[in-house]
Amino acid sequence: MDLDRSTPDHTRARRTDRQGHQRQAGPQGSLVDEIRPLVAQRILSAAPNPDARLFTGPRGGRISTAVLRDATHWDDVVTKLGYEHLRRHDLRHTGLTWFADAGVQVHVLRRIAGHGSLTTTQRYLHPDVHKITAAGAALSAHLSVLRAPRSLPSPIVVTR
Repeated sequence: MDLDRSTPDHTRARRTDRQGHQRQAGPQGSLVDEIRPLVAQRILSAAPNPDARLFTGPRGGRISTAVLRDATHWDDVVTKLGYEHLRRHDLRHTGLTWFADAGVQVHVLRRIAGHGSLTTTQRYLHPDVHKITAAGAALSAHLSVLRAPRSLPSPIVVTR
């Protein structure tokens, strides 16, 4: 991975799907500046082994949802905050919705999420009521401009 470029430059990557199957994958997108130092540190520690995972679980394997739950003390944190109903997967919905609210196009979101289809990605997007109200107001403004009287040139009639 080339950390001096805005996009990852690597020849191989492994992705693991929900069923635990691994497959080769290409670059997924640019590296976020905030995690660049962490990624650089992980690359240096894995340097002797070109097939090493960038991030691993406590025993060196892939990071499972159980490992993530335990490492982040998820159950305790959400209980203390009063969000017992919140699941870690809900954060994918939140993150993708925030990306969309920031103006990221849905086909780009599909790649970020690793989804095979736009339909799947769209299920993750939840605009708030203010965005929906603003969209309605924008449409009303657009339509009022179209309805406003204006002087148009007379149509050209072509005779045959």
